[in-house]
Amino acid sequence: MGQPPGQQPPQGSFGAPYDPPPESVQPSPPPGYGSAPPPGRTAGPYGAPVQPGPYGTPAQPGPYGVPQPGPYNAPTQPGPYNAPTQPGPYGYPPSAQPGYGYPQQQLQQQSQQPPPPGGGGFFKGGRGAVIGAVLAVVLLAGGGIWFATSGGDDDSKPTARASTDSGPGATGDGKAEDRGTHDLGAEADALNAQRRPGEAKVLWLQEGGVDLPRNGSDVYGPWIVGDTVVKAMFRTVSGYSVTDGGRKWSLRMPSSLCAAPSQPTADGKIVFGIKTGTADDALCNSLQMVDLTTGKAGWRKTYRRQGAWDLLSDVSMAINGDTVTVGRTSRTDAFRVSDGAVLFGELPGNCQPFGFASGPVAIAATSCQTAADDHKEQQVQRIDPVTGKVQWTYKVKKGWEVAQFYSVSPLVVSLKREDKWAIIVLNENGTYRSQLVGGTDDYGTKCGGDLLTEGKNLDNCLGVAADDRMVYLATKPAEDDLTPNNKVVAFDLNTGQAKWKAAAPAGQTLMPMRTEGGRLLMYLAAGKNKGGGIASLPPTGGTPQMVLRHPAAASAVERGFFDSRVAYQNGRCLLMHARISGIDDEDEKAMKSMAGFGS
Repeated sequence: MGQPPGQQPPQGSFGAPYDPPPESVQPSPPPGYGSAPPPGRTAGPYGAPVQPGPYGTPAQPGPYGVPQPGPYNAPTQPGPYNAPTQPGPYGYPPSAQPGYGYPQQQLQQQSQQPPPPGGGGFFKGGRGAVIGAVLAVVLLAGGGIWFATSGGDDDSKPTARASTDSGPGATGDGKAEDRGTHDLGAEADALNAQRRPGEAKVLWLQEGGVDLPRNGSDVYGPWIVGDTVVKAMFRTVSGYSVTDGGRKWSLRMPSSLCAAPSQPTADGKIVFGIKTGTADDALCNSLQMVDLTTGKAGWRKTYRRQGAWDLLSDVSMAINGDTVTVGRTSRTDAFRVSDGAVLFGELPGNCQPFGFASGPVAIAATSCQTAADDHKEQQVQRIDPVTGKVQWTYKVKKGWEVAQFYSVSPLVVSLKREDKWAIIVLNENGTYRSQLVGGTDDYGTKCGGDLLTEGKNLDNCLGVAADDRMVYLATKPAEDDLTPNNKVVAFDLNTGQAKWKAAAPAGQTLMPMRTEGGRLLMYLAAGKNKGGGIASLPPTGGTPQMVLRHPAAASAVERGFFDSRVAYQNGRCLLMHARISGIDDEDEKAMKSMAGFGS
């Protein structure tokens, strides 16, 4: 399956004028969506007054919204609402969320195909033969087909393997998923022998170790639960020790993984999207719950997908409390994580959520079916994750689409419109707060949708972070620079104006991950003969200070993670490829899939 570019806001600078609709033309909310304004108050965002501010004021002169080539595609990271720290993806507690997803260069796929146009998550993933097959069925059935649901397990149940079990693809020591983890100990030792004072160790290196299908496989994760780091790839979910990389458990799925939330529940449960069947054109419409602490499989069921919009839409998953949502362009289905019970499906009215951000509070992007049937009228909503009741609605100006939630506390939203890109900040009640003014710099974030073939969540970007005062973004290095260098820019939440800029060390780039303890944490990418690591900045900016410095001797290994995610927790930094592929089976198996650094 090819890997088309994600349907994200264009690369380059943001800040193209973004005006809310005039109050006089804002329609009344449809049934079940928000509430009418109080008597005497004109309709702004549903149920709230329109806020004053530089909303729609032209940004400073510069190449706003002009697509720029380069390694940093445009947007996607939110976290728990009102949490004390900026969340990173994949399941860390609010007090220690890791960062996510920094590539040094975009992995190019020879089989890339541009996605057809569409709004609100439609066609975000490459389907190839799947699209052709589904379209044929839709034409034959008149768009009225649907797939039967099942409340229980089917005949193909996930199979658990202990670390000493053997199975398909297993090596002599029975480790199907981490072939060579311990074999790479000598390489790690050799790199550590060259460490300089102040440098951390290479804790462990791990190879892919799996014979994958043609064109490779997406890799989901990492999720850190206690002392275990979990990754999911192809048809296997595996947990490894964060200290030495040794495999602790492995769970074989009956079919291929196709989606996963950015975070698990507070007690380490997660629900994966898997395909119903092993055929090339199998749809992503099954769910499998897994306990990431033990590696044990829980409930499994399918959900129905009907109509062209639903059948061809990619899947966006999120977890809010004990609720997992499965969003598509035309609807979202919600299930209880603990037991798989159905919580809600299609909501009243013509506007339906197509994606949520994980966290204690459910923030959703919704699309509205219009007369043109294009789903390009969109909204941001807070929705009760148990009942589906809409608590407030912010209506996005017609023609603009919700691309990503960069943060949910504060609520920072990336919007796109053709070749334009805007970033707005909303208050906790869904009213407008500010719009960031980009100036003449070009900015770039790297998000899950840019890295994966399937499963396009709205809450998992590296290159952006926020706290109760600022939004932090990274600029893009010059395209023709052989020793790339960039800056981190802090924007005031209330005014949208840039407050300060901090430059990365020469020949390296910085990408914001999250805020913690009043400081901004960033991933410093490795440069030529320069180790990467984790750096920090105080709220006032200045010169970045190293929190964890990776060994310079390992810079070549670290730079090999050219399309990776980054997680940092408890003094350890983990790099993980978001996709594994190679020119042949052996190359695929030998590709380093994860690396751990720490003291």
